[in-house]
Amino acid sequence: MGDNSEGFKTSVEAVLFDYGGVLAEEGFREGLKEIARRHGLDPESLHRLGGEAVYDSGYVLGQGDEPAFWELMRRRSGLPDYERRFTDEILQRFVLRPKMMAAVRSLRRRGYLTAILSDQTDWLERLDARDRFFEEFDRVFNSYRLGKGKRDPSIFDDTLRELNVEPAQAVFIDDNAGHVARAAGRGLHTILFLDQGQALAELELILGHPVP
Repeated sequence: MGDNSEGFKTSVEAVLFDYGGVLAEEGFREGLKEIARRHGLDPESLHRLGGEAVYDSGYVLGQGDEPAFWELMRRRSGLPDYERRFTDEILQRFVLRPKMMAAVRSLRRRGYLTAILSDQTDWLERLDARDRFFEEFDRVFNSYRLGKGKRDPSIFDDTLRELNVEPAQAVFIDDNAGHVARAAGRGLHTILFLDQGQALAELELILGHPVP
């Protein structure tokens, strides 16, 4: 990290991580698939429907609530009336990945800004109450609190403005190809997460040093 002769920073200063599917196992996808199997529905279809319903209900942008999300799911999918275990099936599957969290700690020790940038609901705060991971990051940007998600490319501009870094000074890691493409279009270094080894190897190439 440093400055160039023209007086502005050019090296990477910040690393932004998606939560579900990067820092943690993808509980939303796997939880919905399990719910589908238990009710004789197609797992892939229910997952796709959930991805739309969490937006269409307004829940992921903080413009709706959890009951509205599950009611929309019921109407669109044939699920029975909401049962608490529906939410439990999802939340219990968000399990932090120790290797990714170790990488976050290593980056912070080296002086990088680290942040979560997640399309999540207030479930993210419930997960933090359970696992206490917010404290591992300099900032947490959650669509539920921002009123804007990663389907809107301007969220990357907003996030970098808050961190006071330029796009070329930031790396964004996500398992969603659309989110990665939008971030790249805003000038960030990007990594499409396929697995932990691949993502950290790509991060090391960008940063120019190991990430234990």
